[in-house]
Amino acid sequence: MYIRASRSGGHTYLRLVESYRDENGRVRQRQIAQLGRADQLEEDQVEGLIRSLRRLTGREMPEPGTPEFEAAQEVGGPWVLTELWRSLGLEEGLKRALRSSRRGFDAEALLRVMIFNRLCDPDSKLGVLRWLETVVMPGMDTKGITHQQLLRAMDALESRLDRFRCAMGRLLRPLIDQELSVCFYDLTTIRVHGEAELDEDIRRYGRSKDVHGPARQCLLGVVQTADGLPLDFEVFEGNTAEVRTLLPMLRRTLGNYPIRRVVLVADRGLLSLDNVAELEALELESGHAPEFILAVPASRYNDFQEAVGTLSFETDRPSVRETRLDGRRVVVAHDPDAASARAERRRRKLDELVAYGERLAEKLNRQDEGLTERGRRASDRGAYTRFSKAVLEAEFSRFIQAELHAERFSFTVKEEALARAERLDGKLILLTNVEDLDAETVVARYKALADIERGFRVLKRDIEIAPVYHRLPKRIRAHAAICFLALLLHRVMRMRLKANNSPLSVERAMEQLRRIQRHRVSVDEKRLSGLTTFTTEQLQLFEHLGVEKPTEAAL
Repeated sequence: MYIRASRSGGHTYLRLVESYRDENGRVRQRQIAQLGRADQLEEDQVEGLIRSLRRLTGREMPEPGTPEFEAAQEVGGPWVLTELWRSLGLEEGLKRALRSSRRGFDAEALLRVMIFNRLCDPDSKLGVLRWLETVVMPGMDTKGITHQQLLRAMDALESRLDRFRCAMGRLLRPLIDQELSVCFYDLTTIRVHGEAELDEDIRRYGRSKDVHGPARQCLLGVVQTADGLPLDFEVFEGNTAEVRTLLPMLRRTLGNYPIRRVVLVADRGLLSLDNVAELEALELESGHAPEFILAVPASRYNDFQEAVGTLSFETDRPSVRETRLDGRRVVVAHDPDAASARAERRRRKLDELVAYGERLAEKLNRQDEGLTERGRRASDRGAYTRFSKAVLEAEFSRFIQAELHAERFSFTVKEEALARAERLDGKLILLTNVEDLDAETVVARYKALADIERGFRVLKRDIEIAPVYHRLPKRIRAHAAICFLALLLHRVMRMRLKANNSPLSVERAMEQLRRIQRHRVSVDEKRLSGLTTFTTEQLQLFEHLGVEKPTEAAL
């Protein structure tokens, strides 16, 4: 709402006007009140109107010389993120990728706003507008930003994702080793909301890693370096098999990052013989095939029984051994403590199931002897059904077998299957074609995959990528791209802090930056502005991040 002046008949007239959006989303104005001719308004009338407005809105006129303080605005977080954004070349790179003559707004600036919000105070796209009222975005006028513009910026990003990925490849190449790069790939599930079904919907029901059961979701795949730098991402339908996502992602990543030698490290759910064969058939620009370190899922351990059975391990300390299978190296790491703990849990659960089966059999025996008990009469078929259900729920079908066709309820414990399982307890089985790394290094490379899991935790806990409330596939992909870029900035901050031996994590660093604010005060119509006094820890943080401290003039 504002005052508009218009001229008519040589006089200036004042009107109270407000802006609104019509049913098509276009901005319109309408008159609320006519205030009259400007030259006929007396000073006391104007002052009276101002006093009335201030009184009714709880903003009384201050006494002369009394300072008026405006709400403080956060400076630290947006300032550091802006400096990192520009130093990485993301501002110019994204502007080029999104260049369009038909757009009446700066899509890169709006995307930057949404990306920074993910790291500072993650919220919905409508919440971003509220957040903008509490922060200072360096070099950007945020007053005219609308919700519709944020959504259109997301659509612009999604429509140019291929150009965006190429731009990312050019910008991040200086940060990775061009000769040898260890790439990690993993998937996580992203919860979504909404029941509507759309054409080409990527929200599908699958097994969620968050709720450990069926849920509507989509899958997010991320490729990152050994240093934790994210290189590429992709969104898949929620019911896509994990093994089908690996090769398309790897081909595209290698196309954007011309690395001469790649060692791919991936988790258990991504191992299949087809994947291994196709990996070995791929060829890099250097003429070499990508190498891999893949974990064998527990469900496939039986295929490696014979090979692992020939190895001997230390019984009192962790040890690593290796053998070969079908021309490939099989590296096995054994942890005796984990093995004994797993065997103990299995035996405890087995004893519980055996005791339950014996109670069922004893009840049937007493019934046959004519000893009646309260409740329904038991039957061998009923005992078999209840016992089989308990075994199935415990996932112990390979260790206990109830006799379906026996005249009387009975069951057997498969001691040979138990012995095979105990031989594999505490074992991590890795399949690799890397020949110049010793077995211990191969295991260490695989265990570094845990860092990408930490990246997923950052995405879900700090950046809050989920739950996703968008329903259109293009908006979900754009949301994932925004969160991917937020993760990139998070990782760059972590790399710089770690390189300078900073005691702060990224989360603690952001807490320090939130305390740096801009304060404004008015005294007798004179407006003053200034930043919070920097602490020693904050000045050291700027130094570790390689960023100059903010100044009022630079904002």
